[in-house]
Amino acid sequence: MGSLKKRSVNLAGHATSLALEPEFWAALERVARQDAVSIAALIQRIDVGRGERPLASACRVYALQRAGG
Repeated sequence: MGSLKKRSVNLAGHATSLALEPEFWAALERVARQDAVSIAALIQRIDVGRGERPLASACRVYALQRAGG
């Protein structure tokens, strides 16, 4: 996997920086297209359901889960 790519997203009215490998960004973008939502909306959805898991980890796990089924 490549080096981390950082993006800013707005979660609950707060700017948040999120660093993921480009492959995970691509996977999340595919999911967002499939679900007809923006990448920001998808990350908000992940954020709400992540519990105590760090956001970057939750995004990676979500991308893997969606890729597998």
